[in-house]
Amino acid sequence: MGCQLAASAQGQRPVNVAALARDHTDMFRIKKLDIFIAKQFGLLFVATFFVCQFVLMMQSLWLFIDDLIGKGLSVEVLAKFMWYMGLNLVPQALPLAILLSSLIAYGNLGESSELTAIKAAGISLLQSMRSLIVIVLMIAGLSFYFQNVIRPSANQQFYQLLLSMRHKSPEVEIPEGVFYQGIPNTNLYVQKKDLTTGMLYGIMIYRLTGSYEDQAIILADSGMLQSTAEKKHLLLTLYSGEWNENMRSQDLGSSAAVPYRRETFATRRILLDFDGGLNMVDGSGIASDARSKSLRKISHDLDSIREYNDSVGRQFYAEAQRSTFRKTEIGSEDSLKAIAEAKAGKVDIDSAFAKLTDREKQFAVKSAMESARIESNSLEMKGDYAYSLTRQERTHISEGVNKFTLTLSCIIFFFIGAPLGAIIRKGGLGVPVIVSVLVFIVYYIFENSGTRMYRDDNWVVWFGKGISTMVLTPLAIFFTYKANNDSVMFNMDFYKSLFYRMFGIRQKRHIFRKEVIITPPAYAADAEQLAAITQAVTDYTKEHNLLRWPNPIKVFFREGDDQRIEEISQQLEQVIEDLSNTKDKQVLHELNQYPVLATRAHTRPFRRRWLNAIAGLILPLGLFFYIRMLRFRLRLYNDLRTTRRTNANLINRIGDLIS
Repeated sequence: MGCQLAASAQGQRPVNVAALARDHTDMFRIKKLDIFIAKQFGLLFVATFFVCQFVLMMQSLWLFIDDLIGKGLSVEVLAKFMWYMGLNLVPQALPLAILLSSLIAYGNLGESSELTAIKAAGISLLQSMRSLIVIVLMIAGLSFYFQNVIRPSANQQFYQLLLSMRHKSPEVEIPEGVFYQGIPNTNLYVQKKDLTTGMLYGIMIYRLTGSYEDQAIILADSGMLQSTAEKKHLLLTLYSGEWNENMRSQDLGSSAAVPYRRETFATRRILLDFDGGLNMVDGSGIASDARSKSLRKISHDLDSIREYNDSVGRQFYAEAQRSTFRKTEIGSEDSLKAIAEAKAGKVDIDSAFAKLTDREKQFAVKSAMESARIESNSLEMKGDYAYSLTRQERTHISEGVNKFTLTLSCIIFFFIGAPLGAIIRKGGLGVPVIVSVLVFIVYYIFENSGTRMYRDDNWVVWFGKGISTMVLTPLAIFFTYKANNDSVMFNMDFYKSLFYRMFGIRQKRHIFRKEVIITPPAYAADAEQLAAITQAVTDYTKEHNLLRWPNPIKVFFREGDDQRIEEISQQLEQVIEDLSNTKDKQVLHELNQYPVLATRAHTRPFRRRWLNAIAGLILPLGLFFYIRMLRFRLRLYNDLRTTRRTNANLINRIGDLIS
């Protein structure tokens, strides 16, 4: 009955939680409570998964918006693009959906007091979560299977489709400063292009037909490249240019000179053959990407990559030895001997150089500078190549580690979301969404920082890829522990009360008339008790001079509570509790005039001695608490005066009621 009322008070469907958990004795049987919580979580998980999937897809869509607009793509192609992109984002959406759905589910249970009823039935938070733990483990297994089996194939299909779309309209994809070879029999160079108008500047074109005699070089100041309506040709309009080409000759022999023609033009149009339809590119290069491989394939290819990298390193080392010691010229032993003699001072290099003629000195310096330049360029090129090889290895390792970290994040996010929902006790999409965003921001910051660090070879891959998991795991354990022990860490009423106590904000009484009174107040006994409290307050006021400034040494470095004022406060609260059962409006009015007595703040800041000592040693903090204590002493003085006056009014009113 109590459990039903707890839910009905919140305006929701009453749930008899005690009945759901009545037979909760067998740890391995599926109980009604497990089914109830699983249904709550399951419906929320499905909804939040599609929401998270949609948000991630819209975020990723902006990265490829230039590849979609203006290409004339069919609805079928766009649907395939969105489908493959969605499959790639499923592993990222699953942890977010688990976090948000578990937060909302347990927030709803806490807000409707169902979680309180569950704990009152003797079921701990972890016991109530056992059905969801099984479900989350199944989702984590599904996530791993998805990443290992489905996602590699989807990733390969996605990027193959993306490359095909990029080659569909070359007027959009022509890069600046390099030769573009996407047009058959034509190499196109563009110095600069205007994305708003589509104009190309600084154009150089090499037209190739397979024979030297028919080649042409075209230079133009500007131009524009457009597709024809049937998407089978490209119309290139050139402005202010020059046409140079070899004229084909059938009469001349192979040894004769080829005639040459040069033409200057103001405007020239060229029709180029190009199939503008969507033709799928070869996906063999995409298959070598680490994201398109399963865990077994990554492990297999890593051995080959490492073996190849080691062979390249040994080759570079051998070339460095030959280049440094010049084995082909003087031999390594002779060069080592020469270096050793020079270090020992047996050979004076400066004197040997001074004996050369000016011409020989100039030649020696130029030769040394040229050798140094060649060696520097060679080392720089080899360093870039070695960096690309090691980056390929790190990419494969990171993809292998990523399959495990994303799987673990499903479990970790659940043990963050469910305990936070139980602590916050707020359902709906308000507070849970805010908390989920904050948790995801922390995860995103560490994930991206770790990715950049291992990508630049500053961290090992497993540490950079797993740092977000290592940071969130202690948080998950901490939140689960706090929620299982009914922590008030995120209880706003607790922080509100703490703020009031710290700054001395008064709490007023609100006593209202009760509709049903089972036991009426004992007026005569209460009047006698009020008279005794009045006498105790009078004696206390004479004994303790609350208007006097206390000794700071006694305040911060000595123990001592005001036991007498605590006894007076307890006696007064008992009388107020008994008189609150009255029907008399004047008595209720006088009860609301009683102040809430602060029994400790006028003696010392904290109950623990070491905290008081620390506050006293830190001068700004100690000064704040000392002034606060003076304020509470003055407030207690006024409260005791109000208490005596209210006692007198109540004693007179009780006398009228009794007579």
